[in-house]
Amino acid sequence: MKQKHEKHAPNHERWLVSYADFITLMFAFFVVMYASSKADLKKQAAVAQAINSAFQSLGLFQSPEKEQNKAAAALATSQDAPVSPMNVVMGEQMMASSEVREDLERIKKHLERLLSNQIARHVVAIRIGRDGLVISLREAGFYESGSAAPQPESVRTLDEIAEALRTTPYDIRIEGHTDNVPIHNGQFDSNWELSTARATRLARMFIVAHHYAPARLSASGYAEFHPVASNDSADGRSQNRRVDIIVLPSMTAPARAPAVVVRDLKPEAINAALARPLPAASR
Repeated sequence: MKQKHEKHAPNHERWLVSYADFITLMFAFFVVMYASSKADLKKQAAVAQAINSAFQSLGLFQSPEKEQNKAAAALATSQDAPVSPMNVVMGEQMMASSEVREDLERIKKHLERLLSNQIARHVVAIRIGRDGLVISLREAGFYESGSAAPQPESVRTLDEIAEALRTTPYDIRIEGHTDNVPIHNGQFDSNWELSTARATRLARMFIVAHHYAPARLSASGYAEFHPVASNDSADGRSQNRRVDIIVLPSMTAPARAPAVVVRDLKPEAINAALARPLPAASR
């Protein structure tokens, strides 16, 4: 005799299985998210060291070993500190090999000895920044207000700077800067024109009077838009009125210009040379 199977009533709680699976997945997701937010700082320090070593091997970035060790130790010991995203930040660090850095330091010390009187009078400032070795010439010691022509008594100082840099293997960028006081005279309608004229005239002097290879030089004017001090005070405006000669830490040394002795040139001779058209650059 066949047994009759009892009919099972439909289970209205099957949704609990899917709900439990969903809750389990959500729990696993948040566990993974929490674990990934707690980065291993020791591994992070190792990654930072590896990136820094790669830059060093390419000659692009050097940082002092003491700073590297301090950074690694801080990352390794600050386990309870909040974790910030790891970034490779150059900041104000100059991108150059240690050899180039040492060479620019040597040039800086030589110029500081050579221009000690001008530095003491605060008409010349020398520093090493992110772009390279910066020689700042204040307007007060080199230019009449609103003029792009160097004062005759400043030509000897410019001559000494040009001679000190002429035998180096680096490119040079000359930048003109002004304060934010508008200008309008018979020569220039704006600070843009004045700053650019000062930079290009000095570059012209390097080429004509000192026989720099034109390919080594570049000139640009920034008007009042790259100040080094506040324009709200007379002293700040005087610092902003400047021409910066920047020795660039180029990785490849350009061809050097032929040696030319210009110590005996008088300011009148240089000004006369500057008035003549530039010679055609050799190619």
